[in-house]
Amino acid sequence: MKILAVCTGVARPVPGKSYKTGIFKTPTDAAIMVDREGLLGDAICNSKHHGGPEQAVYGLGSIDLDWWSKELGRTIEPGTFGENLVIEGVDSRAVSVGDRFETESVLMEVTSTRIPCNTLTARMGDPGFAKRFMQAGRPGFYCRVLRDGVVQAGDAVTYAPFDGEPVSMPELLRTYGRNLPEDDRLRYLAAPINDKLRAALTG
Repeated sequence: MKILAVCTGVARPVPGKSYKTGIFKTPTDAAIMVDREGLLGDAICNSKHHGGPEQAVYGLGSIDLDWWSKELGRTIEPGTFGENLVIEGVDSRAVSVGDRFETESVLMEVTSTRIPCNTLTARMGDPGFAKRFMQAGRPGFYCRVLRDGVVQAGDAVTYAPFDGEPVSMPELLRTYGRNLPEDDRLRYLAAPINDKLRAALTG
């Protein structure tokens, strides 16, 4: 398993909108510093919903990108969905909160899933894309950075699954904004989910 692409972006206008976004990311061959706030130099324009220590790095698997390329009938290049990392052989449907991805330098822990937003819809040029994204159940995964370092395309990656009861990315996507049965709520809270979700489940 290795990193296939490291992607960063600069602030750019959203087509048809009055604000800027960092969703337009492109791969780089350079080694990029990663700390608790994410990739150095990567634009985060809406800090209310994106970025921060609990969503420092957004990852997708190569299996996800291959699936989307087939689904959309065109090659989906790394960075298209605003992801920072594309990891070889990973399918985000099989990723759960607490799973860890480690390179020689960096250690990351999965905290939550990507929820589609208006910016993603505008970026894809499809008014129905958020619904399509939800239905696909391949949302990718946000990570917190447990150990700072540098990442670069080609870096070897070690994957370690969470050793508790899993809360998968498709499940988080499916239950977003919904009330959970008590056993599911406790299972979510037993995993290292992001702070916002934890606050919502304990509020």
